[in-house]
Amino acid sequence: MARSVIDPITRIEGHLRVEMEVTDGVVSDAWVSGGCFRGMEMVVEDRTPEDAAHIVQRICGVCPVSHGHAAAIAGDKAYGITIPNRARIIRNLIEGAQFLHSHILWMYNLAGLDYVNPLNALKAKPADAWDLAQELGSSTNTDFKGLQQRLKKFAENGQLSIFSGNWFDADGGTAYKLDPAADLLLTAHYLEALQMQSKASEIAGLLGGKMPHITGVTPGGTFFVPTEEKLDDLKMLIKDLKEWVESTMIQDTLALVGPYKDALKFGKGCGRYIAWGVFEGKDWPYDDDYVKQMANRYMPSGVLDENLNLTDPDESLITEYMGRSWYKGSETYQSPYFVTEPEFTEYNVEDRYTWVKRPEYNGKSMEAGSMSRILAAYVRGVPFIKTQVDAFLKKTGLKLTDVPSTLGRTGVRQIETVYIANLMEQWCDELIEALAGGDAESLTKEANPYYSEPKRLDGSGTGFWEAPRGALYHSEKVEGGKIKGYQIIIPSTWNLAPRGANGEMGPLEEALVGVPVETIEKPINALRTVHSFDPCTACAVHVTEPKTGKTFKTVTNPWGVK
Repeated sequence: MARSVIDPITRIEGHLRVEMEVTDGVVSDAWVSGGCFRGMEMVVEDRTPEDAAHIVQRICGVCPVSHGHAAAIAGDKAYGITIPNRARIIRNLIEGAQFLHSHILWMYNLAGLDYVNPLNALKAKPADAWDLAQELGSSTNTDFKGLQQRLKKFAENGQLSIFSGNWFDADGGTAYKLDPAADLLLTAHYLEALQMQSKASEIAGLLGGKMPHITGVTPGGTFFVPTEEKLDDLKMLIKDLKEWVESTMIQDTLALVGPYKDALKFGKGCGRYIAWGVFEGKDWPYDDDYVKQMANRYMPSGVLDENLNLTDPDESLITEYMGRSWYKGSETYQSPYFVTEPEFTEYNVEDRYTWVKRPEYNGKSMEAGSMSRILAAYVRGVPFIKTQVDAFLKKTGLKLTDVPSTLGRTGVRQIETVYIANLMEQWCDELIEALAGGDAESLTKEANPYYSEPKRLDGSGTGFWEAPRGALYHSEKVEGGKIKGYQIIIPSTWNLAPRGANGEMGPLEEALVGVPVETIEKPINALRTVHSFDPCTACAVHVTEPKTGKTFKTVTNPWGVK
């Protein structure tokens, strides 16, 4: 028995530590610790819902759009607003652009280096990389010979940054299993991915005012003012992204499956999945039937048990437990009456060891993320998702219940990427058609077809939405147009949750149990499993500076519930 620690986890957002107990070559116990405090709920108090939609985006620079949308939806509900249909389309387009950026970033530039060794690409014959691309049905615009020359200069320089003393020699140098041609092809796509992310962010900036931290979304709608030039740019950017995504991402995932098939056998997790749904559907509006609205999103909602039985979400079943986190008390609070009162003690895996709270649904921890959305969409019978998942299962020889795994999360997320790219093209055409007879030029709130005025200034609202990393929840209580209580549960809070009151592990902790470890100092399979969840502790937690003496005080029970 030995302890293996990865601290810090790199190629993620934020600060994360994983401590594991290893017995007979596999992880037998695990503790996941988020290293910084988040207090955004306190920052937005006594501000307007319109302010909150902009402020909460500062939680994360990778998925700010999702936070802005969730806050705007909470404001819509509190104000009693149904947004215009064209605002629905524009919100979908902005969100879709951010999803494409995040999925491409994660696949190639964050998780990809767990499987791809760029320096091994120096051994490849460029013709072999080209042949492999043809075999996979993949495409690339890269000059493989020229790329090798650049890599050679990079290697000779000696300043290898993340490629030096990192994970490439883990497990005695046997951890990286792609042949040189595959490493060369995926390294080419690693670099192309940087350009594609730029195009996705350009779309978000075009429609949202800027990126990151868009300015064009607010409770009541959006402030995007289309012009012919903007719509032409939008259409071309979407076309470029769609063509690249369709020709690389699923193909590259399949290239990993053969050499890394063992990664389909570990990393399952808790086996329970939660998704609030994302991208509002065309059947609009929904007559205040929020459950129906979430179920009819392009990526629909769903709560799935260990047998993949699906039920609709019920807000009253969401709770938060803080007995193993650095907050006052050990209570379990029910949605939306949560409390945020930080109190750091010490890092102690037998007591409190993280800033991340523990959300539960119906008394159970849940996994959030792309896999949860894909499973919900599959069970609900979304045609594109069902066809693509069935094709993935056929090519990999897996069953649906086998997909939850370290590498399985990688595969299904790319199915979602291709789906969103196709939806973006559809929404662009839909927007152009919707604009054909409208007064889109108006800049005033009174006449702007994208903005609806509040019907009331007192109310409560919850924004159930999805960030690229999973289920996102923003809830607020508004009095006289000012926020008197605000709570957020982000995807990584679900996934990085600590032990529960009964000692049950969090989803990532469970996923780590059973992961094979050959080298205690460099447990590469554990790192792959962590990255498969795409942690964002910048979302789950935020920084506090006690030295300054500055504090935020929060109303602990603004709803008045006893």
